[in-house]
Parts: sequence; C-alpha cells; structure tokens
Amino acid sequence: MNNLRAQRDLLAQVNDTRDGQFPFATVLSCIDSRTSAELIFDQGLGDIFSVRIAGSIVNDDILGSMEFACKVAGSKAVIVLGHTKCGAIKGACDHVQLGNLSTLLNKIEPSIYAERETKENRTSKNSEFVERVAEIQVRRSVLQIVEHSMVLRSMIEAKQIQVIGALYDVESGKVRWLDDSACFGQLGENAALV
Repeated sequence: MNNLRAQRDLLAQVNDTRDGQFPFATVLSCIDSRTSAELIFDQGLGDIFSVRIAGSIVNDDILGSMEFACKVAGSKAVIVLGHTKCGAIKGACDHVQLGNLSTLLNKIEPSIYAERETKENRTSKNSEFVERVAEIQVRRSVLQIVEHSMVLRSMIEAKQIQVIGALYDVESGKVRWLDDSACFGQLGENAALV
C-alpha cells in the first residue's frame, strides 16, 4: 500500500532453497493477474507455497497440496485469499456456462445462494452483491478445508497450524483479514455455508 518492498537477493534465495524448501505459509488465491500472493505479502523465493485457482475454490487436489505443505513441508498457516472485482465470482453470479469453466463456476454457486441480503439485481452488475459473494466464498473455502481434510483438521485442533481467510482489495492494495474462529473447530452458524 505504501509502495515499499523488501530488498531481496534472489540469487541468494535460489541458492538457499536449492536443497530444500520450508515455506512458513500456504496461500490459496485466485489466478487473477492482480493477485500474486508473493507480491501482495512481499515474500520471496521459498517463503510461501502459492496455490492458485479461479475463485479460490477448494477441491481434492488443492487439499492434497495443502496437506503436503503443512504436514510434510512444515507450513504453519493456510491463507485463503479472495479479492474484489473477481472475474470468477462475477461469472458465477451471471451463471456463465463455458466448457470446463462451467464446472469450476458451479462450485461458487453455493456462495451465491448463501448471500441473502441482496433481493434484486443479483448479477455481476451489482458490485456490492459481487463483493459479498466473494467474502462468502472465502469463508466457505476456509470451512471446506477444515471439514474436508482430516489431516489439516487434526493439525488445527492440535494448534499446529491456522487456516485464515482474507480479502484483497485490487484498488487499494489492502488485505482485510476475516474472522478465523472456524480454524479451531468452532464452526457454529458458519457451518451452514459449507
């Protein structure tokens, strides 16, 4: 946000990580070209695992990648990073159907249905609706990680890792952290979002 960045010796980082990697966090973010987790969080080579898929959705392959990152490689945090003005969220809001993309966007549909505040204009033309759906999608992804990975859930319950949701604002560069109470098995009313 302040246009500051850490100075990094990339060659030194390549040399430091050539025999192994020990990223402290795993970030699930969207493929959007504006949402590179390494740039947003000012991290260098070997600092984080970056998992990118449109809409920051969760599937078995992503869960397997997170299980490797945390259980095998030692990451201590899983961050689900959604963002404003997300094309996948907009596409899902407009019920776009396009080849294999349709299957992916269908995974966002439950977040659209979970958004109950908007009564009219439930399309991508309503930016407030889109941003509410984006936040719900992040929260759902956090809960899906907790609910669908016994490996990660056991690590969460043992307080070995945290799973945290966040939203990145593509206009300001600000990251807004969401309530992470679901991380320690306190799913409560949010469980209905899964």
